[in-house]
Amino acid sequence: MSVTHTPARGASAPAAEGAAEHGRLHPSWGGGFESLRRQDPEIAGLLLAETERQATGLQLVAAENFTSPAVLATLGSPLTNKYAEGYPGARHHGGCELVDLTERIAAERAKALFGAEHANVQPNSGTAAVLAAYAALLHPGDTVLAMSLRHGGHLTHGSPANFSGRWYDFAAYGLDEDTGLIDYAEVRALARDRMPRAIVCGSMSYPRHPDYAAFREIADEVGAYLVVDAAHPIGLVAGGAAPSPVPYADVVCATTHKVLRGPRGGLILCGARLAERLDRAVFPFTQGGAQMHTVAAKAVAFGEAAAPAFTAYAHQVVANARALAAALAGEGLLIGTGGTDTHLITADAAPLALDGATARGRLAAAGMVLDTCGLAGGSARGLRLGTAAVTTQGMGEAEMARIGALMGAALRGDRREGEVRVEVAELAGRFPPYRSHM
Repeated sequence: MSVTHTPARGASAPAAEGAAEHGRLHPSWGGGFESLRRQDPEIAGLLLAETERQATGLQLVAAENFTSPAVLATLGSPLTNKYAEGYPGARHHGGCELVDLTERIAAERAKALFGAEHANVQPNSGTAAVLAAYAALLHPGDTVLAMSLRHGGHLTHGSPANFSGRWYDFAAYGLDEDTGLIDYAEVRALARDRMPRAIVCGSMSYPRHPDYAAFREIADEVGAYLVVDAAHPIGLVAGGAAPSPVPYADVVCATTHKVLRGPRGGLILCGARLAERLDRAVFPFTQGGAQMHTVAAKAVAFGEAAAPAFTAYAHQVVANARALAAALAGEGLLIGTGGTDTHLITADAAPLALDGATARGRLAAAGMVLDTCGLAGGSARGLRLGTAAVTTQGMGEAEMARIGALMGAALRGDRREGEVRVEVAELAGRFPPYRSHM
């Protein structure tokens, strides 16, 4: 999917006007953009500039993707006007009959897609989903076992800057420094020693499939809840390209963007036994009225993910990640865990005499956007990248080989930065994220 767009090199009114005159705006914007262009050309210009940035570079941030035009159109729908505190059939505002149907559809589609007994589609983010899970299962001061922040744990896994680290007593398990893999013997030993109320399985930068059965066994041994933070792999699970945590976890928290390719938002899956506790933890405990335009867009995304084309997409995402990891290894980078099972790759640029921040800066200057992350050793930062967005654009293994070569050239500096950027723009231009005109 892609859309031809007019390049916008600034946030100026002329940029917005020129694009509008040529009819090259995103199809979901429609007449709404015309109104914005007239009323607020400064913001209109910024929207166009961001459209150009996304379409002329390589978006390799592991947590990002391109939604479908249908999802974008739903996000800009009149549902954004509706206040809907509460749940279907029990709202605190009138006029919710249609949004009740919308939320029920979203929840039913999520349950069917993931084989869950209960789904809450209201969380505004993955963080909000995890907050609700903790609120439902824990009391302040309870002990929680989660992955070390240095090795890829999320802020909600015990960061002192986050509610999790302030309200709960976190113990951290890490990765084996030689293999970069989870040491399940360490997880079990820590669980026996600390006797946590909950164990969290999940990471921002773990490129392998966790052993959910092993985590379930450890949790049962110490009488802990198992919370799976599946923000990254949930889209692969939907497409059958990753094992599902649903049969093993007490609660699964996830995002609806990333590989799942829906709107930015959160999702909670659980069994019927915990359904009421989780629902109350979302509303009224941690959130107010649901954002119904986002809930509807989640429903659209769940419907799309249930189609055979999404299964093919999810498997291609993994094939592309493996191809890109191999290409980067050929360019001299050290690949975390020796490869990947998912959309996500971690890499160390130290063999090229570069730290993570410097490497990321060189790649960004060449039009390739990605992140840094902690490495298994814990003393340095590496690169974290993913293939969800470029796969949505239609790229395959051949393009991954070229991206790897372009990244190598940018990192080594053996070609002028501008030359690499021109090639990046040429490659991205052949695979625009949205293809239809207004």
